[in-house]
Amino acid sequence: MHCQISNPIGLQLPPYFFSFCNITHLQPINTRTSIVSSASISQVHNYGTVDFERKPPVQWNHLYKRISLSGLGSGEVLEEWMMQGRKISKWELRRISKELRKFRRFYLALQVYEWMISKGEKFTLSSSDIAIQLDLVAKVHGMSSAEDIFVKLSDFQKNERTYGAILHVYSQSKEREKAETIFEKMKKESLITNALPFNEMMNLYMSLGEYNKVDSIVQEMKDNATPFDIYSYHIWICTCGAMMDVEKMERVLEEMTQDKNVNPNWTTHSTLATLYIKLGLLEKAEHHLKEVEQKLTGRDRHPYNFLISLYGKIGDKEGIYRIWNLYKSSFQSIPNSSYYALICSLVKVGDVEGAEEFYKEWEAIKVKYDPRITNFLMASYVRGGLLKKAEELFERASRNGGTANPSTWEILAEGYTRDREIGKALHCLNEAASVKRFRRWAPKPVNVEAVMKVCEETGDVENVEQFVELMRSLKCLNAGTYKSLVKTYAKAGKSVNDVILSMEKDEIAIDEEMEMLLNELRERV
Repeated sequence: MHCQISNPIGLQLPPYFFSFCNITHLQPINTRTSIVSSASISQVHNYGTVDFERKPPVQWNHLYKRISLSGLGSGEVLEEWMMQGRKISKWELRRISKELRKFRRFYLALQVYEWMISKGEKFTLSSSDIAIQLDLVAKVHGMSSAEDIFVKLSDFQKNERTYGAILHVYSQSKEREKAETIFEKMKKESLITNALPFNEMMNLYMSLGEYNKVDSIVQEMKDNATPFDIYSYHIWICTCGAMMDVEKMERVLEEMTQDKNVNPNWTTHSTLATLYIKLGLLEKAEHHLKEVEQKLTGRDRHPYNFLISLYGKIGDKEGIYRIWNLYKSSFQSIPNSSYYALICSLVKVGDVEGAEEFYKEWEAIKVKYDPRITNFLMASYVRGGLLKKAEELFERASRNGGTANPSTWEILAEGYTRDREIGKALHCLNEAASVKRFRRWAPKPVNVEAVMKVCEETGDVENVEQFVELMRSLKCLNAGTYKSLVKTYAKAGKSVNDVILSMEKDEIAIDEEMEMLLNELRERV
């Protein structure tokens, strides 16, 4: 849902921090207004892309739910809807696509646009629609597919919106040269009317760690008298934080507060708090957390979640409970994501009993099972040497209808490996690999190393061979795995000739270290 940036100091940033670069979430705004005049995060320039014009509410949500839940493609559901004699407007289709994008159902959202295109002149796509389509194609099929669509656009269709969309695609893909070419083209054609293209380039340079170029973009904006929006300041501040330049970061904040056209919002202060925490300046972080608290409303859940997480990071248990109580008094229902944030933070501050109580509360009220919550508590037990409690929690979740995901099984495998029960660990890893919805899953390298190390130390040839076979099936075999296999064979006094043949079959090169190891073993024999 948000653009990804490189994170030199491990920043945890608010999810809407970079929402300017996801055109799928942008709201309509008067493009004649060149700067953000509200603290609302959604009011951002968007190259003029408009998801839907303002009209009286309509009953679009029934069709949206049918698409979302049917398990069929959007096109099939829409065809069925039309076959039943029901009408649907372009406004409703845009609204459905917007909602699908909101929940990261990008493939279904793209299918809505593809269905519209298949109907010819009945649903003529505007440049706003094409811009959104480009973004969706890049998310679903990759950058090159979006490029193919862009190059086929007519000159009339290549405007501020579609150029902005392909610039966003390049920025997200970290294609610096291509992004720079489009950016220069937009300047040459006078297609830059607001801060957003500059923001895209700043974000790109920051993601590449080219912080001096962020400063160059800032200066260019000032030279051109391009008004900054709130995201321009946010990226600039975050760049200063990544450079660990606190003094400059605070000068940018001061400049932001002096800008009468920009209102610092909760995201501004939570970003600053995050940066100060990473820099070890906890008093400054607390100041900005208090600023976030002053901006809490009963309309937006996100700041509550971030406050809970950030108070957990600075070890403030009282702050966690204070925000949670405010949260519960402001909303009738609490989603899984908020319980996850709460339980994670309580574990981090050492309040495991509190986390367990809230886990029970969540169990009683949850609408849908969220394995992340169980997994985090299980992991805290495993890493605290409480494998039995992790097993009990796993069994309890299973009895209550919870479905384990690969991470669930891997956490248990980690616990068994710590207890040197490799047979049980392998069973769990095989279970993880068998979960069909996660076909690209692979065990964490640290867990692979741990299993192999125990096998090496004990000369457990049977289990190490099973583990190597699992890694082969996951296409995760490498030279390191084979080195551990050779050492295990050596411990058990078994010939390594079969290992050499397997390496050749798996196309694993025998490097100098492996060659020395094999020669040493041959000499022993």
